[in-house]
Amino acid sequence: MSEPITLPAPPVARPLPTEKTLHGITLTDDYAWLRDKENPEVTQYLEAENAYAEAYMAPEAGLREQLYTEMLSHIKQTDISVPYRDGEYWYYSRTEEGLQYGISCRKRGGPEGPRERAEEQVILDGNEMAAGRGFFAIGSVDISDDGRWMAYTVDFTGFRQYTLKIKDLETGETLAGSVERVGSVVWAADNFHLFYSVEDEEQKRQFQLYRHMRGTPYAADVLVFEEPDERFNIGAGRTRDGIYVVLESASHTTTECHYLAADEPEGEFRVICPRKDEHEYSIDHRLGQWFIRTNDKGRNFRLVTTPAEQPGQENWIERIAHRPDVMLEEIDLFHSFYIACERRDGLPRLTLHKFVADTAVAEPSGEIAFPEPAYSAHPHTNRIFETTTFRYAYQSLVTPSSMYEYDLESGESALLKQVEVPGGFDRTLYASERVHATAADGVQVPISLVYRKDTRLPGKNPLYVYGYGSYGYSLPLGFGSSRLSLLDRGVVMAYAHIRGGGDLGKPWHDAGKMLVKRNTFTDFIACVEHLTAAGYGNRAKVAAEGGSAGGLLMGAIVNLRPDLFRAIVSHVPFVDVMNTMLDASLPLTVPEYEEWGNPNEAEYFKYMSSYSPYDNLKQGDYPSMLVKTSLHDSQVMYWEPAKYVAKLRTLKTDRNPLLLVTNMKAGHGGASGRYDYLKEIAFDYAFLLKELGIAESARS
Repeated sequence: MSEPITLPAPPVARPLPTEKTLHGITLTDDYAWLRDKENPEVTQYLEAENAYAEAYMAPEAGLREQLYTEMLSHIKQTDISVPYRDGEYWYYSRTEEGLQYGISCRKRGGPEGPRERAEEQVILDGNEMAAGRGFFAIGSVDISDDGRWMAYTVDFTGFRQYTLKIKDLETGETLAGSVERVGSVVWAADNFHLFYSVEDEEQKRQFQLYRHMRGTPYAADVLVFEEPDERFNIGAGRTRDGIYVVLESASHTTTECHYLAADEPEGEFRVICPRKDEHEYSIDHRLGQWFIRTNDKGRNFRLVTTPAEQPGQENWIERIAHRPDVMLEEIDLFHSFYIACERRDGLPRLTLHKFVADTAVAEPSGEIAFPEPAYSAHPHTNRIFETTTFRYAYQSLVTPSSMYEYDLESGESALLKQVEVPGGFDRTLYASERVHATAADGVQVPISLVYRKDTRLPGKNPLYVYGYGSYGYSLPLGFGSSRLSLLDRGVVMAYAHIRGGGDLGKPWHDAGKMLVKRNTFTDFIACVEHLTAAGYGNRAKVAAEGGSAGGLLMGAIVNLRPDLFRAIVSHVPFVDVMNTMLDASLPLTVPEYEEWGNPNEAEYFKYMSSYSPYDNLKQGDYPSMLVKTSLHDSQVMYWEPAKYVAKLRTLKTDRNPLLLVTNMKAGHGGASGRYDYLKEIAFDYAFLLKELGIAESARS
């Protein structure tokens, strides 16, 4: 048994009331002062919360170390990825035991693979670049057509503010100069001109596209496009055939694409289809035809083609019609075929269409089959336009990440690599299921489940439920070796595909945003109630987890039904909805009016204030809660969870723990090093096991 400990009193943040009234409703904020990052009192408060969390978890130090060791034992620390071909080189990454970051490499080779005796060239070593820094992340990378010049961006703070550099891969030298706040980077076909996007300094919105001539001062770069609408972000890339540079400007609901011949970098960008509210589309090019995925005729998108020099809608020819029950998520376009990436019944499908000679007509030619009831599948890296093979990734809740290569001629898929899971993993010990819960309005909500067969006891197991449900994001069903530490201790793990996500297409997203956002929260509650009623978990041992917009979900469900949950883990939670969405100077606020609504309008203000977690905290009992944030988060500012915890401490009437943990050196994604990240997971899992009452059995 754990030795009893005496905890210090939890930290107390002093209230400093401020009020704001809009549309006849007054919002009181006692902790707005926590926004002042430079205030020493703010740092002291965050550090005091960290110390309190460590004190509470001190008795579980052994369990945390055990969990970390277990999770590490399931990772092949020295490993190498499957090389992919791009031009005259084959690119891959590798990891080495004891090193936090991957190493990006390449070798010369031909169509069949790297040359047998080709020398390895390290093009980026994350460990060298990260030396002496608390955080490190690579953003965008693009290599010129001749394979010599690499443009890349790097972030050393976690604030997702990236710096552009250019490296000569022939000499290994990095060119002088840099550019701050860069997003996408793309080389023109001449290996000399580089296009890059830049974000607005305050709102972190990618809004300008510049053209740079290699070897010249960045101060001389030419601004070629600027997006004035604050709802829109821009990005640039190349079509797979390399013929065009594409500039995309997109909001959450509207798209506008521009194109420029890649061999005419100083030319003018032309528009494909002028923006129209609620019209989203994406483009690629093949043999003088634009292939356009568009939702102009239905929310789930259709595919059309049009001559490259006549891109207007009046020339569009339908190739795949809109289907109300099938979401067309993406088109992977090649010289002799394309893959339609679709989602049916909440699951991804990859269907093959072969072109009739050099026409734009393509005939359906089968579907890549997947064997499990719940899984993730998507295109992998395919850089060669003229090819007869297609690489895709597949994994499930019980099958490790796998890369396959599909042969168009034989119709067969060959496994190129499956991530090795050392430490005694036996997939036959685990089972995956897909069930449905009935929401309050009768809608069927899918749930994916995984558990260890020999520990399953109907109605007895601890139950863990994960959710997100925003931005039309489809919840991926990937394999996680760290998850084994919970499954092997008898935890049943469930993933709720609630409305607001994209699991059942655009209408599923529409049904959980704006003025029907509450569906996201009530769907999750319905999923938990169904799972416990069906015997998948013990009603007294239910934990839930979510992050970012999923942290909003955690805050909302705790306010609505605190009695359902024993423990909550909430990562970088978007809980201060009203104050954030009323502050147009913050990153993401204006673009996200199209997801949550604009609270400057009375109807949205009233609706959003009815569910905003921070504004709806009240006196009462709450579950055990672990709330995590990062000081340099640029998406959900650290002060949201800090304010939330400070306020909740004054209202909760129970003795359950409320912990706030702030990573003082990272951003939205937490720790950047792979070992540091595992330690963060070990902390979370130790908290869950402790609160679910199975920490002692974990130690035995």
